[in-house]
Amino acid sequence: MKWPKNITIKEVGPRDGLQNEKDFISTEDKISLINQLSASGLKSIEITSFVNPKWIPTLSDATAVATGITKVPGVTYTALVPNQKGLERAFEANVDEVAVFMSTSETHNLKNINKSISDTFPILRNLVQKTLAVGKPSRGYVSTVFGCPYEGPIDINEVIRVSETLFEMGINELSLGDTIGVANPKQVQELLEVFLKRFPADKLAMHFHDTRGTALANVLVSLEMGITTFDSSIGGLGGCPYAPGASGNVATDDLLYMLHGMEIHTGVDQKKLLSASQFIQKKIGRPLPSKSLQASTSQ
Repeated sequence: MKWPKNITIKEVGPRDGLQNEKDFISTEDKISLINQLSASGLKSIEITSFVNPKWIPTLSDATAVATGITKVPGVTYTALVPNQKGLERAFEANVDEVAVFMSTSETHNLKNINKSISDTFPILRNLVQKTLAVGKPSRGYVSTVFGCPYEGPIDINEVIRVSETLFEMGINELSLGDTIGVANPKQVQELLEVFLKRFPADKLAMHFHDTRGTALANVLVSLEMGITTFDSSIGGLGGCPYAPGASGNVATDDLLYMLHGMEIHTGVDQKKLLSASQFIQKKIGRPLPSKSLQASTSQ
């Protein structure tokens, strides 16, 4: 098997991970976590979300976090934005990249964004265009690509329609999300066979949740298909407030262990990453899912 020599890891733990925590992690601890991640060699970190604090109270300190971190040259700091007000806050905090999001499932989109898919498109188009107008890149997330907690399996034609619309808006990269962790390697292969005929591999990222333990297997298939960008979450933090039963993202710690063992270069220092995982695990006060983290703390 011919594997890529280099891949990019996009760390989403500070946003996608911490947003699902019941208890508020202090602003100081969030800033410390992001600074530790910056020092690990990661080149892309999603730091927070500028959503209404009423909906995601655990990220109500978005501005304080975004302006309080120590930025490292060469690292891209991304924030999620849902609307014009969120975009304005993100610009004021001087984030490097803006991420927009929507679902392929009408029901999940309504619960997550409170709008239909057709009503979401013009809002995101406006956000992407305004982001590009100020010279910043924009990333798009598509949720429930492989299945929805409310509607079940998703028609691939709907995934294509949503994805094509986001690319037409001008996004730089599309992250395909297995929001509830139902995907298996065969599904991933079949979807990418279709997608790679329409979109360049270097414009796609895979975003796997490990609800059923298949995330790393799905990463392997994606690597075989030519994908070289993956979202992951420190310690395996994560979930989705509007997707019952969804567990954390594939753990960055475990992803690093696998990739480094395969001699695939990530640029990330695994010891520093594990140290950051141990830090946030202690702050959260419970064991995190990462097998590599568990192994490191049991030695």
